[in-house]
Amino acid sequence: MSGRPLILVSNDDGFASRGIRALAAELAREADVVICAPASNQSASSHSLTLHHVLRLAEQAPRVFSIDGTPADCVYVALHTESRVLERTPDLCVSGVNHGVNLGVDVFYSGTVAAAREAALRGIPAVALSAGKGADLLAAARMGTQIALAALKETRDDPSAPRLYNVNFPPGDAWEARATTLGKRTYDGEVVFRKDPRGADYLWIGGSGAVHHASPGSDTDAYDAGQVGVTPLTLSLSEPTGLPASERIARRTMERP
Repeated sequence: MSGRPLILVSNDDGFASRGIRALAAELAREADVVICAPASNQSASSHSLTLHHVLRLAEQAPRVFSIDGTPADCVYVALHTESRVLERTPDLCVSGVNHGVNLGVDVFYSGTVAAAREAALRGIPAVALSAGKGADLLAAARMGTQIALAALKETRDDPSAPRLYNVNFPPGDAWEARATTLGKRTYDGEVVFRKDPRGADYLWIGGSGAVHHASPGSDTDAYDAGQVGVTPLTLSLSEPTGLPASERIARRTMERP
């Protein structure tokens, strides 16, 4: 152990992507870094875990591992295989730098965010970093490293601080950072049907057009203003304000006809 922080790095673009290599190089200036990331692109895989077929763990280079599974698989395996990937529990997990943004509702679909979330669910501070088209990846990796180390310090200074942050870099190579909430981002919802050579239907889903709706203080507003949004994410999907409705539903369910 070097006395420096140990940082687990993952993503959903794959272990060989330019974004993860740039991030790992910048983090390595300040910490010991281990990469454990998908063997191939796993974008939009969300928090899926592979339970119904075997996984393969491969050491691609010293302290660089790949798994033929999802981003969440990668972090799960890294944390639960004793010393095969990590020599100890990491101080921090950083996911990215993703090739493409993860704003608003994207966090529900994003494999980048899921990798960070898997670590946060285990009590490890985690940051997901994503860069939009036109963002300088090296600059994003540098600033992302600063944000990630600041998040680590925050959780050490305040144990009640959030364990998970989502960060997005707009086009450019120099930005201001500000605290944000999740914005509202909607897609076309397109489904395209085509015919294969035998005449059977096949389809593609996922519209490419995204619309940002006005939401002051949000990550989408920050992105549109050319700023880096730092968004704390909750690890609980429970909605406390909905409890009265749940109580009425439970009561009506138990009422006899």
